Formats: sequence, C-alpha cells, structure tokens
Amino acid sequence: MDYFQKEAEDIILELKSSEEMGLSIAEAEARTERYGKNLFTPKEKESILAKILDSLKEPLIIILLISGVISLAMGHIPDGIGIFVAVLIATSIAVIQEGKSDKAFEALSKLSEDVLVKVVRESKIVHISQSDLTIGDIIHLETGDKVPADARIIHSSNLGIDESMLTGEAEPVSKKSAKIEQENCPLAERKNMLYSGTMVIEGRVIAIVTSIGDQTEMGKIANELKEEISSETPLQQKLADLGKKISIIGSIAAAVIFLFELFNMYQQGILVFSDIGAALPGIKDAFVTSVALIVAAVPEGLPTMVAITLAFNMQKMAKNNALVRKLIACETIGSVNVICSDKTGTLTENRMTVVDVWCDGSKVAVNNLRNIEMLQNFCVNSTADISKNDDNYEFLGNPTECALLVCADKNNINYLHYRKELGEAVSEYNFTSARKMMSTAYQTEKGFRLYTKGSPEKVLAICNRILYKGSIVPLTQDYIDEIEGSIRTLQDNARRVLAFAFSDFEQEPQWEDIYNIEKDLVFTGFIGIEDPLRLDVKEAIDQCRRAGITVKILTGDNINTARAIANQLGIVKSDSLVLEVTDIESMSDQELRSKLPKIVVIARSNPTAKMRVVKLLKENNDSVVVTGDGINDAPALKAADVGVAMGIAGTEVSKEAADIVLLDDSFSTIVRAIKWGRGIYENFQRFIQFQLTVNVVAFITVILAELMGYMMPFTTLQLLWVNIIMDGPPALTLGLEPPREHLLEKQPIKRNASIVTKDMLFRIITNGLFIVTAILMLMKTQILGGTEAQQSTIVFTSFVLFQLWNAFNSREFGVTSIFPNIHKNKSMIGILFLTFIVQILVTQFGGAVFKTVPLDGVLWLKMVGFTFSIVIFSELLKLLIRGFRGIFSDPQKA
Repeated sequence: MDYFQKEAEDIILELKSSEEMGLSIAEAEARTERYGKNLFTPKEKESILAKILDSLKEPLIIILLISGVISLAMGHIPDGIGIFVAVLIATSIAVIQEGKSDKAFEALSKLSEDVLVKVVRESKIVHISQSDLTIGDIIHLETGDKVPADARIIHSSNLGIDESMLTGEAEPVSKKSAKIEQENCPLAERKNMLYSGTMVIEGRVIAIVTSIGDQTEMGKIANELKEEISSETPLQQKLADLGKKISIIGSIAAAVIFLFELFNMYQQGILVFSDIGAALPGIKDAFVTSVALIVAAVPEGLPTMVAITLAFNMQKMAKNNALVRKLIACETIGSVNVICSDKTGTLTENRMTVVDVWCDGSKVAVNNLRNIEMLQNFCVNSTADISKNDDNYEFLGNPTECALLVCADKNNINYLHYRKELGEAVSEYNFTSARKMMSTAYQTEKGFRLYTKGSPEKVLAICNRILYKGSIVPLTQDYIDEIEGSIRTLQDNARRVLAFAFSDFEQEPQWEDIYNIEKDLVFTGFIGIEDPLRLDVKEAIDQCRRAGITVKILTGDNINTARAIANQLGIVKSDSLVLEVTDIESMSDQELRSKLPKIVVIARSNPTAKMRVVKLLKENNDSVVVTGDGINDAPALKAADVGVAMGIAGTEVSKEAADIVLLDDSFSTIVRAIKWGRGIYENFQRFIQFQLTVNVVAFITVILAELMGYMMPFTTLQLLWVNIIMDGPPALTLGLEPPREHLLEKQPIKRNASIVTKDMLFRIITNGLFIVTAILMLMKTQILGGTEAQQSTIVFTSFVLFQLWNAFNSREFGVTSIFPNIHKNKSMIGILFLTFIVQILVTQFGGAVFKTVPLDGVLWLKMVGFTFSIVIFSELLKLLIRGFRGIFSDPQKA
C-alpha cells in the first residue's frame, strides 16, 4: 500500500518517528548510513576516447581504416597516410562540435543545492542541510520553501504547492493530510503528498519524509535520464544503411578483382604456388588495385561534409532563435511527422490571465472594467503582489490573485493605492476547501466593508442583491439563471471562474460570527481565468498540419483543460481520442500502438507515460519531436528523435536534456526549425547525389579498366584527392543551399525511406555512365591530343572537371533546369572557380605527389569544353523527359 493511502499517524508509527520528538541524532545517522544521503547518484561521464571510438564505428570509417592499414602494409606510405587523414578529419569535426557532455543529470542535481531545512530532531526544531535529511524526518515548510524530499503531509494550513515542474499542472495544488482511498491515484491527484523540487507558494505544512535521493519522484526521473539510450536518428540510420551497402558492394568488388588478378597471374604463369616469393610483386599490385577500388567506392568526404554542413547550419539556426545542442538534430527535426507537446509553458504562457469579465449585468472587455467595487476586491482581498518591468509582470504569491492584480493594472488601477487607502484589514477569512471562498474586511469612512471572492456557486448562495448597471437591485431568479448560464459557458471552455461580492456595515459586526457576516451580500460579477495560448501557437499548429505533421498534447493538466486547449488549436477531429493517463495504463503496448494515430491528448501525463508514447511512436516508424519546459518532460525529451526545450521558461533539466533549445520560447520557432531541417535534408541529398556520382564513376572506371586490360587510370592518392579535397568545397556549397519555400507544403520523409530516391539514382546512373564513357574514350582514343606521357594526367584532370560541372547538375531535383537559378548561388560559382584554380596548380606543380605532368593552355581549354558536355547531356535528358511527360499527360498530343 502506498503512503498516500495510509493515515499520517500510521506512517509515523511505521517509520518509527514522532511528530513532537522527531528522530534522535543517533537514529538519523544510522538511517543515513542505511539509506544514503538525500542526493542523486552522479551519472558516469563519457570520456573523449569513448566518443572517438564510437565515431570510428561507422561502416564507411571502418572500411577506410582497413584500406589504410593495407596501404601501409603494402609500402604505399602516402596513400595510407592520406586515408588516415581523411578519417581524422571526418571524426574530429563531430567530436569537437559535440564536445559538451550530457549534463541533464548534473542539472537535476542542482535541484538539491545545499539549502537548510527545518527539521524536528530530539524534540527541537533545528536547521540541517537538505542533503542530511533521512527517511522519517519531520520537516516544517512555509511559503517560499522548496520541498526537499518526498513527504507525507501530517498537518497543513491553507497549503498551496506549485507542482508544474513535475506534473505540468498550471494551477497551484491545494494540499491536505486526509488519506486517499483510490489505489491507482495519478501523481497529480495525490493531495496528501509533497514531492522533491516543488514549491510551497502559500500556507504552512508539517510532513514526514518518506523518500530521499534516488527514490524520490525526481530521483526516478534522474535514473531514467541515466539509463535511457537515445536510438539512432532517421538520418543516422539512413547514412549507416547507405554506408553498409556501399561498403559491402565495394568490398565484394575489390575481392572479385583481387581474385581476378590472381587468376590472370596464374594463367600467365606468374603465380606459381611452389615459388610464392617470385609472385609477391604481382600479388602486391593486385592488393593495391583492390585498395584503390575500395577507395573509389567509398565516399570518404561524406562524413566530413555531413559534419561541416550541420555545423554551419547550427550557427544559422541559432540566429533564428533555435540553439542546437546536438549536431545531428539540425537535420533530424526536418524529418519529424509527430510533435508531442507539453501544454503548460509550451503551448500556453504558464501564467494565469483574466480573459473574461462579467459585471454590471453584462460582459465587458478585460481592459475596460470600470466597476470600482470589483476592482477594489481584486486589490485588497488578496495576499499577492506583482512587480512590473516594461510590459512583463513578476508574480509574487498565488498565481490567480496575481492575475487579478494584473487585470487591475491594465485598467490603470494601482493596487498599492487601494491597500494604502484602506489600511490594515480588520478581519480575514481564509480560503478553505470546504468554504471555497475568502473574505477580507476593512474600515471605511461610512463604516465597514467586506470583500468576498470564491467559487460562483458559493458566492451566489450568500448574495441577495446584485450590482446591475450602477444600481443595487434584488438578485432575482432571472438574474441567477443568466449568471449561471454565462458561467457554464466559461467552464465548458475550461475557464476557472471566480465570483465577487461585497457588503457594507454601518456598525462594526461580530467578526467571529462568520456565517452572519458572509450573508446577504451584493453580487458584483465574475471573471474567467486561464493559462492562455501563446500568441503564435495557433498559426504554427496550422503550418504543422499543412506540412503533414501531427501534434499531440501530453500534459499533466486535467482532461477538461487539455481538451479545451486542443479544441482551440483545432487538432480535435470527430474520431479523435482525448484520454487520461489512467486510460492508457490499462492498455497493452499493442493496443496503445494501434490507437496512437487517433490520440490527440493524454491528460495527467507523467514521465513514464510520455516515454512510453514516444517509444511506441518510434516503433510505428514515426519521427518524433518532444517539446517541454518542465522536469517531468526531461526523459521524453531525451528519448525523442529531437527534444525541444523552452530557453526562457524551461528548467535547466529540460534544457540540458534537449537537442534544441528555443531562445524565444516560441512554438513557431519549431516550425521554422522544421523548415531548416527539411532544407538540410534536401541539401544532403544534393551532395550525396553529387558525391555518389563521383564514386560510381571512379568505381566503374577502375573495374572496366581492369577488365579491359588498361592501366590503372587513377592512383589511390588521386582518388582521395578528388573525394575529399576537390569534391569537398563543391559538396559544401550544395549543403548550404538556403531552404526553399515549398518545403512546408510537402509531406514528411518517412523514417524508413531511403535517402537516395529513385530520381537521384536515375541521375547518378545516367550522368555517371556518361562520364565513364567519356573517360574510357579518352583512355582509348586520346581524343584531346597531348603526348603519351600526358594522357594519365589528362584522364585524371578531366575526371575532376567532369565532377565540378556536375555539381551544377546536382542543384536541382527532377526535371527542373539549372539555368534559371544558376546565378542565385554566387558562392557556389566562386568556390567552383577557386577549386578549378587549385586543380590547375596541382596538375602543373604537384607531379611528385600526384604523378601528374604539366599541360599547356590549349589542352586546358579542350578539357573544359569536353567536360562541360555533362551539363549539356543532363539538360537534354531533362528536356526529353519533360517532353514525354507533356505528351502522355495531354491525350490530344498523344
């Protein structure tokens, strides 16, 4: 049986404590030895070495390392060093960019700062360090204190607790000591329990500590953060899949070519098993050919370009108020199709606000309230305070009372003026769960006035008159029906409704006789109060809908409030499901998974439920963003494909667990980030198409040259040069294309979709085969002229120039021509020109390293014109396809 189901006295006996005496010092020390300190167990940090080793596990990197080792073993030192440099560049960028270790657990530990707590020890109230609390300690808390551990309430007075950071509940929770009979009572409804990290915002309480450290609700979240291992993002899965396929194809082809070489040597009598020593040079050459083939197949520059592109876009997104903490999240957010959002502080402002006012017999604008009696009630029947900085208010006290003071301020009423004018209250009647009202009495020039506020049904019940259009008239049934109808309308829209009344006394009454004091009052009106939607949320949700993204609300709030918010946002359809966490707890994973597409709201959500939903969504091949600002959101933020935290209102825990932090707390920034992410994904496709064309050309050329009996057209170092240095800058410019406007009109890319589309594959094969044919023609016919010694240099340089021209082809997908927009990416033109200059320098002066010889100006012009043919070929092919589509789409033309 849980502690909330037991009487407080029984728990005191069970934990062998005493409300008056507390624990003895010896017993407290013994329990600390047994249960440990009231601290969270630190999470082990991942070392830099572990991060480097983890980055070396990528399939592309592994096969490059093997190739490098083979090259060094075969005596090809420059080739081996070149391969290892490529690996170093690719791995170091990612490690450096993600150099900050995961601090989510450390942020949780900040909640347990070494503050002092009032505790009963040996019949005395003493102050001890929060970390020295132990199970069975009797603690005393009051307004402004942070709850230091999980505890069961023994006694309380007008107690209100802010649990929004744990449960997501926007309004403060009234607490009392009575036991709860319900067995599976949700965390947010355990009114007799206090939880570590929450705040006492009003009242006082005496409680007994029931859990400390890792065993508290916060401690359980800490453990989930430690244990949760985030799965691969969709992009990582796709790149890993691409890398495996390339590695397998390259390795098989290399092995086949190696065996083919050995077979040729055997047929020619070079390979004799009785005299292997004589055959070693030939075997060595066959090995070199195989290594060259692997290098040709593997896009060595791809990991480097991915890391650099993400790093650049990371900076650009920060300028758009999306601070990216984890590199891969830049792209991943573009592939999402489900957003699981917290309500309080994410969709709403987490600030109670007066949004409806009814007085003088009708509804009035919030900023046009002229009823003095009602405004005075706001200001003086209250214990709250506010401070104003420009248009921002800081709440000090009960959030509802603070909202009333803000309403008064917006009507040009300084609440301190009324408080000064009326002076000290002569009598106060505090709010209780039974009365559901509070009243405060003041002396006036004409006698005494009582101000009352509370639940509408309670206030109406003690009124017999109403202030109607400036006059006090009898409160007839017609007025009551009208008032109750208006109140129901507000309550149906999840407004919290407060009613107001007053009464004047010529002579001072007996203030102790509360039942005779609070009767025959004048009803002045009522207000509707809510935690309002952020200004930009509705439009952002509409954009998500157009972009094919489903929004689900996972909130700690009650189901009526959550449903009302969902209706305001327009995400509830006729077949949608709005559930409470208890509804899904009884479902099996299979049943819940089948219902998830229709579920739009899960109220009273807890961290475990949020984690479960995220896990099942990912199992359905959904790509998931989780947004939140509270500690209760942290585990789900970490488990999601992308966790998005609020930078201003968010807790340190949520920010540290997230992949992206919104610097302006704006939901619309998420939409902008999704647009950037989709643009990054398209850019990845652009440079993957570009680089794979390079590798397909090199791969097929090497194989065909071997099969046709030609000399190796490229050295290993030349292939590395093309893949990493020469193709790097052009690929980078493709990776930095700004996001296109159409991106938010497209449906999300499916999680299991290949990053290489059919259109891309067609372009890679057609353009690749054209370039291969052209290079083989050069090797066979020497069509461009030049001496015999210059032919290998002409082949190598033409290969490079073909790729530079083909970079322009990769800017546009489908059958769109490159020429209308070719001038818009000026940086690309400049970088390609600089790359061309570098290639001239390498060709003319790098012979010792790259095995090239100088070429004259005429040959250079011929090569430029010859290689430009890839652009002409690609444009003619697209023109042909457009023509065919036009014919088949128009029956008259057909």
